[in-house]
Amino acid sequence: MLRLFIFTSVILLIDFYAFQSVRTLTKNKWIYLVYWLISIGVIANLFFQFSQRDTHGISQRVMFAIGLFILLGVPKIVMAFSMLAEDIIRIIKSVFNLMSSSDATFIPSRRAFVSKVALGLAAIPFASTIYGMMRGKYNYQVVKHTLFFNDLPEAFDGFKITHLSDIHSGSFDNPEKISYGIDLINEQESDVVLFTGDLVNNIADEMDNWIPYFNRIQAKEGKYSVLGNHDYGEYVRWNNSEEKEQNFQAIKDIHPKIGFDLLLNESRYLKKNGEKIALVGVENWGTRFKKAGDLKKASENIKKEDFKILMSHDPSHWESEVKKHEDNYHLTLSGHTHGMQFGIEIPGIKWSPVQYIYKHWAGIYKEYNRYINVNRGFGFLAFPGRVGIWPEISVITLKKMKD
Repeated sequence: MLRLFIFTSVILLIDFYAFQSVRTLTKNKWIYLVYWLISIGVIANLFFQFSQRDTHGISQRVMFAIGLFILLGVPKIVMAFSMLAEDIIRIIKSVFNLMSSSDATFIPSRRAFVSKVALGLAAIPFASTIYGMMRGKYNYQVVKHTLFFNDLPEAFDGFKITHLSDIHSGSFDNPEKISYGIDLINEQESDVVLFTGDLVNNIADEMDNWIPYFNRIQAKEGKYSVLGNHDYGEYVRWNNSEEKEQNFQAIKDIHPKIGFDLLLNESRYLKKNGEKIALVGVENWGTRFKKAGDLKKASENIKKEDFKILMSHDPSHWESEVKKHEDNYHLTLSGHTHGMQFGIEIPGIKWSPVQYIYKHWAGIYKEYNRYINVNRGFGFLAFPGRVGIWPEISVITLKKMKD
């Protein structure tokens, strides 16, 4: 209740300041009424949909409520800070003028100018959010990397991996776009396709309509997968433990239906021309989420000297355990962060709020001569869109470093 009170108070304070820019530009009381009716309606809808979340999970109705709240909320934050900044400057000038015995005058035209600037600035995140919700969430990007290793078996020089993560099928609403994404995956003609978890938002039947699409994914040497934190059904209030377990089993059963070999703290050898590399898959392991992953168990049937690719949903696993492990896991594949589905990635700038939570949040990182690729996610969750951080199909080519 305290958190709810604080959240509501902050939102209303932002709304109040944003409203000042509207009130400065018009005296029409009908516009005032519409402003507050929309504001209160959006907040009330958000609270109502979240009250249903325990039984329905993160449904499309919940995501729409979040999207609408962000669509209107972020521009209001821009407006509010613009008006607040003008108030602070005016107060400082008033105090200075009072102390210097000068006249402090309020200039309505300046207030109106600031209001116009605030509305103009607010239009930028408003338009960006609309684009992100309508088109950005399916703006698939093929991101290619070439990684070099001294000890890569010769037969795997040029071996190509397509890395997918965070499908979140319960969020999909456009079969044509999903089909386009699957076609992009197949166009890469990779040797293997590796999926690092979060097949659904919460419930197994979210995937029912999408099985024929993902079953079309092709790979020369096989398709392999692991689980993510959303695959355990822990964000829904179940009637009993048996119902939860049935859902979990149903989610695991989906993987073979779409042609993926699900690794549950297990390993496989990928073989080529008499040589092999080890593929290790752990269940979800995260510093903030479920710790079902067991790296020791997953690696018990492989050798220390093997070239290893590890599939682990949460990149915090790499930071906490993998990158300094006594055994060399040459390449780790993760997802989970989605890049927060919001940020800026242009030449010279790579930023997202999620970087303040996860050290490794998008793309390739190298430490201790080991690599991790954090996939930005194929799908989306909570916010029904993407702004600046687009859905990703990673393509990684392994190369043997020549002497």
